[in-house]
Amino acid sequence: MRKALVVGIDHYDHIDSLRGAVNDAHSVKTALERHADGTLNFAQPRLMTGTGPGSGVARSELRAAVQELFAEDSDVALFYFSGHGYIDSTGGFLCASDCNAGDDGLALSDVMAFANQSPAKNKVILIDSCHSGVAGGSVLSPLVAEIKEGVTILTASTAEQYAMEENGAGVFTSLLVDALNGAAANLVGEVTPGSVYAHIDQSLGAWAQRPVFKTNVKKFVSLRTVEPPVELADLRKLTTLFEHPATELQLDPAYEPERRQKEDPAVPPPDPLKNADFAVLQSLVRVNLVRPVGAEHMWHAAMESKACELTVLGQHYWNLVDKGLI
Repeated sequence: MRKALVVGIDHYDHIDSLRGAVNDAHSVKTALERHADGTLNFAQPRLMTGTGPGSGVARSELRAAVQELFAEDSDVALFYFSGHGYIDSTGGFLCASDCNAGDDGLALSDVMAFANQSPAKNKVILIDSCHSGVAGGSVLSPLVAEIKEGVTILTASTAEQYAMEENGAGVFTSLLVDALNGAAANLVGEVTPGSVYAHIDQSLGAWAQRPVFKTNVKKFVSLRTVEPPVELADLRKLTTLFEHPATELQLDPAYEPERRQKEDPAVPPPDPLKNADFAVLQSLVRVNLVRPVGAEHMWHAAMESKACELTVLGQHYWNLVDKGLI
């Protein structure tokens, strides 16, 4: 069972309201609900939104929902929050609609206590709010993170920074949704917390708000699967086409079905079996697993009877296939 609690709060009774948090929550819910092929992922994520007077999210409601999320022995328990954040000398807070100042919000220490004590196998916390990078930190030792095994935290900014909105959406959440929709997928179509962080980290650059990533896991859980950029059947042919990771596969004109020149009697005709292998090789070239040796393109490598080889990334995936991990 995969459970998700998605919270977005625009309306605040006593502090300045926001404009994009509710939209962010809806976008995250949509991305998490199903995999790209339409199969269920996080079935029926619980959505809580603060949209206006009388339709807010009270602190007591928020705290009870977070506690309930982490109370069960689920495979994945994911908590997403978009709204105001607050920090003082005692730690950080997520601001509910009924907050008067900020320090009366839901303490991040409470969120972490629920997550750290949770029987769920994987606990994922995603926070798009100002000062959210304080999550998981120790008040007594700010450089120390207090995270039990199975917990992962990804936040929009450091403890000192604000989280920005652009065009009615959080900058962090826009990148998060892009990542979940495939921008952070690996070659088997899996989107993990680590790949999401890498995508956001690279996209924001050195001078923008900096995302914070804290984790204590033995293996990343997949948050969503999308269509892989290469067919898995083609990926598994790495060990068939290349005997060893360092093998150079000798090519010849029979591999290339399209000659683009007058037939030369000395050139062997296309071989259907080699043509099928060459189509697989071309798909592996497109995802940087294979490259021609001594030629600009694979067509030239075949027509000039040169070779192709695995890239460093290709050697990595060769080893994964060889060990039965793909």
